[in-house]
Amino acid sequence: MKVNGTLINYYFHCKRQCWLHGNRVNLEDNSEDVKIGKAIHELKQEQNKETEISIENIKIDKLSAEYLTEIKKSDADVNAATWQLLLYLKILKDKGIDRKGKLEFIEKNKSKNIIYVELDDEKIAELDQVVREIEVLLQQATVPVVSKMPKCKKCAYYEYCFI
Repeated sequence: MKVNGTLINYYFHCKRQCWLHGNRVNLEDNSEDVKIGKAIHELKQEQNKETEISIENIKIDKLSAEYLTEIKKSDADVNAATWQLLLYLKILKDKGIDRKGKLEFIEKNKSKNIIYVELDDEKIAELDQVVREIEVLLQQATVPVVSKMPKCKKCAYYEYCFI
């Protein structure tokens, strides 16, 4: 499986979740949070019919002359969302399209509603390393061990890991 935005996001959120998703163990169809996230994307798409763009194995929420915008339901894991956006910026850059990144959060928790991200040479090197680490992770024969964290209770894989 080629590394995509979801795998990048899951890698930073939870290595076990990344491995499960990357090895096609999909339990997200039963997750209320995943359903809400998909509904948000569908509503945004209805409002602006031509916003979502598919390139290779990624889907970009919105692309303007200045920004690539990724829309998230909440700011629960800003770091994971940032790295997902950095992957999208790099894929565009590799195609000769330079943009700044913008994360927009629909449900505001603790941080800003909008976060701006820029791709630089240092981030590209880090991202390339992360992609290699994900590729190695996905080739492992066994699923990574459970590391119980408060965020686990809201995860689509909760029942798989704990029940």
